[in-house]
Amino acid sequence: MSSPFGGKQPAGQPRLPTPPSGWPIGSYGTYGEAQRAVDYLAESEFSVEDVTIVGVDLMLVERVIGRLSWGRVLGTGAVSGAWFGLVVGLLLGMFNNQGFAWQPMLTGLVFGVLSGVVFAAIGYSMSKGRRDFSSASQLVAGRYDVLCQPRTAEQGRDLLAKLAMRPSPSTG
Repeated sequence: MSSPFGGKQPAGQPRLPTPPSGWPIGSYGTYGEAQRAVDYLAESEFSVEDVTIVGVDLMLVERVIGRLSWGRVLGTGAVSGAWFGLVVGLLLGMFNNQGFAWQPMLTGLVFGVLSGVVFAAIGYSMSKGRRDFSSASQLVAGRYDVLCQPRTAEQGRDLLAKLAMRPSPSTG
């Protein structure tokens, strides 16, 4: 499926974000288990176009990666500034009338590192120690329901009941 902002849209799919429809045919504790159920339906020649996986009881989980220090903040700023400076320098070097030149790349690198360090220092000093850690956020669900359109829900439920009788790949 493509983005709701453009691109080719599969037939029968809503154009704008809409609540899911269908009858529940399975409920799973992890996304991997729900995905395994839909894979099983597909392998069983089931019409998976009628199926939707819905995350229920959404949670934003923020995992702390590490403590921030001035060294880490300035180092990260220097690296991100260096990448930006290299890209700008590369573009300037490509459009030089005398062929490709290295001087704009080196200049871009130096100014990128300096500006990255300055902006990182300003941002970190403005936080005044309120957030002295780095983290990664992830949206997860408490459970994952597999929904199916009513016309094929009974068949899908029967197939998933057969799947439940099979040993899972992790235990068998």
